[in-house]
Amino acid sequence: MSAELNPRLTFDAFVVGAANRLAVTAARTVGESPGTAYNPLFIYAQSGLGKTHLLTAIGHLSRRLAPSADVEYVTLEEFVEWYQAAVAAGQSDALRNRFARVDVLLIDDVQFLTHRREMQAELLRIVEQVQAGNRQIVLTSDRPPAEIQELDERLLTRFDGGLVVDIDSPDFETRLAILRRRASDRGVAIGPGVLEVVAGFEVQNVRELLGLLNRLVAYQAVSDVALTGDVTHQLLSGEAPPPRRRAPIPEVRRPTGDEFADFLSGISHTVHEQVEVWRARVLEAIKRWGGDGYRTARLEALLQQEVPTGVERTVREYERDIDRLRGFQRAMARVDPNRVSDPIFYDPNRVEEADSVVQTALKEGRPPPGPSGAWTLDTLVAGAANKVALSAANAVIASPGTGYNPLVLVGPPGVGKTHLLHGIGNQLAGTRDARVACLSAQQFVDELLDAIDGDRVEAWRKRYRSATALLLDDIHLLAGKERSQQELFHLYNALLEDQRQLILTLVSPPHEIQGLEARLVSRLEAGLVAELSAPDRELRHGIVRRKLKAKYPDVEPELVEYVADRPADSIRTVLNAVQRVIRAAEAQGETPTAAFAKALLEGATPATSRVARRVRTSGVLISPISNVRSREKVVWEWPYPEERVIEEFA
Repeated sequence: MSAELNPRLTFDAFVVGAANRLAVTAARTVGESPGTAYNPLFIYAQSGLGKTHLLTAIGHLSRRLAPSADVEYVTLEEFVEWYQAAVAAGQSDALRNRFARVDVLLIDDVQFLTHRREMQAELLRIVEQVQAGNRQIVLTSDRPPAEIQELDERLLTRFDGGLVVDIDSPDFETRLAILRRRASDRGVAIGPGVLEVVAGFEVQNVRELLGLLNRLVAYQAVSDVALTGDVTHQLLSGEAPPPRRRAPIPEVRRPTGDEFADFLSGISHTVHEQVEVWRARVLEAIKRWGGDGYRTARLEALLQQEVPTGVERTVREYERDIDRLRGFQRAMARVDPNRVSDPIFYDPNRVEEADSVVQTALKEGRPPPGPSGAWTLDTLVAGAANKVALSAANAVIASPGTGYNPLVLVGPPGVGKTHLLHGIGNQLAGTRDARVACLSAQQFVDELLDAIDGDRVEAWRKRYRSATALLLDDIHLLAGKERSQQELFHLYNALLEDQRQLILTLVSPPHEIQGLEARLVSRLEAGLVAELSAPDRELRHGIVRRKLKAKYPDVEPELVEYVADRPADSIRTVLNAVQRVIRAAEAQGETPTAAFAKALLEGATPATSRVARRVRTSGVLISPISNVRSREKVVWEWPYPEERVIEEFA
């Protein structure tokens, strides 16, 4: 039922500093001794400061110290979806009991309780049951409990009755430690003084900080110039506000877990003194999983034997099958939430059948729109203006979802963002079992509005949550659209958690887009923000040469040089110039030359064998030498139609 704990988010991987020391201390205490202190523990912080990391680390620590502990991690959105599905299936009590019986319940992003009175009442019941059983509950939010709008006073009292701690933005030393740790983990060699410069940028959260590191790594991968402090500052200038220092938060000593370890040791010793340990183990598993609604026939068969062999192996295999069934349930929830309560998902003897049902549902679901075959990477010309972006694109194609995720392509209109987006999409779509969603932000909004109007939001969500990659073009168009950003936020989190690739494009860096929510900005800048600038001379030359060569294999080199030397603020401008030359040459039955192009593009009309044009007017018969009262109403030289063509129709 719950999301699997991210194996990378442990206490060992969390860098402790003055801004987060109190929260880390409290989290460790809870992980070492669940239910005995700080219950509930409520951690709040702005997006990207490590709330989810700490929440997950608590779960890992609890499982390591007590392998049999039942630890559940769930986002509030998942909690809502599961509850609604359970109510629809008439199994709300079973779901409530499931959450109430866990040893450590971890709930992420509870700020979304706003305006949800029914869910607040349900959460209150679960909190009360968990506390009554001396079990632990930990919650996170992007704001303190008192600032969650319309929060039930009873819930607020419960939260305040435990411990409420916050995480602040990291100071310089913490930022530097994070950068060094992440660079080391990635095996990236960074020159002396470089990370110190990066740490000097005062960012709002860790995601933005890692986004700066990603930018350095991507730059270093395609540049022959060694990274120095000066080069780094120049590269990252404008990416973050100027540095400032924070006053340190007093250190809080972390209590040891010796007493809890002794307690575990004593319990373990007592259990091993029992005469029939295996029977107790089987009965415990039957009680636990049977109480959750799972069929236990496989375990019950063990009790019919006098002295069965391989009891522990059988129980472990049974529990692994339940884990698989839960994974299938999560997949089905993305495709069809109404089917998550199917009995097949509660029978460990039908694992393969459940897998088949989910796979069929995934295939039958209407696929999301895919990338256009008109834009491929093979037709994209490389140059200094897009070198970093192309390098990042190749890295994403080689290992989708695990490297630069998300990849954010930034640049003004006409520099090739959409071409590159679809090119990557076509490469990803060519892999086995790929389900690539590629669409514009406007299409995203239009589909959402249609889904809301037709009461099909759940079906719309599952359509995109089943994607192996989401490619969204021009997301700056979502600015100011609250519901669209909310849906993208949840979709982003769901896909990122499953390590599915996200690629998005904007006209400027995320933090410069007015009306884009901070939580989205934070997540976008946690990946790699790769800029595509106006085409440089190398890129213009490659585009012009390819286009002219396709039409004229023996194209004059001087013609390529002339057109490529013309300044252009976008690839679109370059292509328009090339097309203009080709069309004019075709109209006159000539092979274009540099002189021909110069005459055409700089305004002069090349000499032709056409019959001299007569003076034509707008219909008013006048003498060329007579007085003209309104010269703007007279067409003195009628243009050839082919020079006015905007689009040709086949």
